[in-house]
Amino acid sequence: MLLAGLSLMVGLWTGALRLGWNLPVLGQGIPLGHGPFMVVGFLGTLIGLERAVAGNRIWPYGVPISTGLGALTLLFGFPLLVGASLTTIGSLLMVLVFVSLYRQSPAAHFVIMGVSAIAWGIGNTLWSRGVALFTVVPWWVGFLVLMIAAERLQLSRVMQRSTRTFVLFYLSTAVLLLGLTYSLNSFHLGLRLTGIGLLALALWLVRYDIVWSSIRRPGLPRFMAVCLLSGYVWLAVSGLLWLFMAHHFQSGPRYDAMLHGIFLGFVFPMIFAHAPIIFPAITGMALPFRAAFYAHLFLLHLSLLLRIAGDLMLWISAYRWGGTLNILAVVIFVGNNIYAAKLGAREGGGSTRGS
Repeated sequence: MLLAGLSLMVGLWTGALRLGWNLPVLGQGIPLGHGPFMVVGFLGTLIGLERAVAGNRIWPYGVPISTGLGALTLLFGFPLLVGASLTTIGSLLMVLVFVSLYRQSPAAHFVIMGVSAIAWGIGNTLWSRGVALFTVVPWWVGFLVLMIAAERLQLSRVMQRSTRTFVLFYLSTAVLLLGLTYSLNSFHLGLRLTGIGLLALALWLVRYDIVWSSIRRPGLPRFMAVCLLSGYVWLAVSGLLWLFMAHHFQSGPRYDAMLHGIFLGFVFPMIFAHAPIIFPAITGMALPFRAAFYAHLFLLHLSLLLRIAGDLMLWISAYRWGGTLNILAVVIFVGNNIYAAKLGAREGGGSTRGS
């Protein structure tokens, strides 16, 4: 948790630097590590830690340890190859985690999760070879999107959907993977295919996710449902951007829109939604739901809308202030959860273990 938290803080700091704010530079080349700190150091470590805790075994902890230390090496100025190699080891261990889970309980969602970990490993391998980061990012996106989609597929199975429903999911996943693979040969065409896959998965999630049964229930279930549905909307928007603006996927404002529509618009609402469940599972501390959680969710979406509008209209001040408010939304999220954990400790004796 400390390694993931440190990566998040460094990632936010470097994000502010990239937005143009005059802040102290933490180290040579660190601002260029904004993406790796957020995707590998924070998100990868967090997902690996969640899976290790759920597995109740020792060796899966190699995933968050490898990825967390890999990000830490970047902070302390080690060569890129060291950090990238550590994260590659972590992603390979994650593949083994899902192979083990599938052997215990054969299910399609574990296959998709394993494939997402393979996509992460391919991205990390490319990164370790020193290729341009914009060619690595699509594989990181594939990792996160497929991992989240597979988790939603796992929950959707309780609704006893038709075979056609699951076939549509697998076809959407196949298009996304085809796009990623083809991007190694024809980058822009591969990205357009990936965009179609992202859009198809978003539409599937909006139509078939069990979230619609939760939105009618007050408190945490409704909050989670709002987070998830809003994230699916941003995933669909991002799919369209990838489809029609793939030729901008290298640098500049359109590139910023295509990345943050997914990383902020889709991935972070998933974190917001599941923090009250995942945090107690990892730490044993209660995290009661508070209506104030809506504050960081709404600020994230409003600021992201401002940021992407600035990107698409080349409105620099909107991009800069939207990005700054994105950072503030994540900081408020952290503060809200810390305060909720204190309330939970005060009300329930500080632990949920054994309850």
